[in-house]
Amino acid sequence: MRSLNMAIEALANIIIANKEKLTEIDAAIGDADHGINMARGFEAVRAKVAANTNDDIGAVLKMVGVTLISTVGGASGPLYGTAFMRAALAAQGKKTVDGELAEKMFAAAIAGIKERGKAVRGEKTMLDALEPAYDALTQGLASRKSLAECLEMASSAALAGVEYTKTIIATKGRASYLGERSLGHQDAGATSSYLMLTVLAEIAQNLGREE
Repeated sequence: MRSLNMAIEALANIIIANKEKLTEIDAAIGDADHGINMARGFEAVRAKVAANTNDDIGAVLKMVGVTLISTVGGASGPLYGTAFMRAALAAQGKKTVDGELAEKMFAAAIAGIKERGKAVRGEKTMLDALEPAYDALTQGLASRKSLAECLEMASSAALAGVEYTKTIIATKGRASYLGERSLGHQDAGATSSYLMLTVLAEIAQNLGREE
């Protein structure tokens, strides 16, 4: 339970620490509120996880999802909230995460985002970071790499995805109104997704060293 709480707290901390950066990125082509909204949601998550005594991964992820939906404004709340809640369903009753479960959770989260956002890869959204990250994770697992190594690969792929969003025109959300003027700017949602993956990779590496 302690490691689970610490993982969720670490996700909250990375978003809160990058509040201004994410808002600045969003200001270029969006509503200039991604960092503000995400930080508000994860502050609420951090407060709830501090009192958590449940070691069921599914239950904790559901709590995160519900909290984000109810506290994060704009499109990010429903999208990230749905992602966590779908991952929660895949992890229901589980108390540890291995490669197989990580893959299932990741796939469920992406499916939830696609369904909720009616989006696909290549539209300058968080999916442009998450789908390459998922592909890298599955490739790593197929090569029998450790979960820590797979998450590191996923994080690197997500960063490449963030860079890719600079090269394409936005066709979803507020950024789509700018047309070609959205070129050259990275997507804020892809960036926050990448930041969270870096934290998960770091946690997995630390746990691996402890074993």
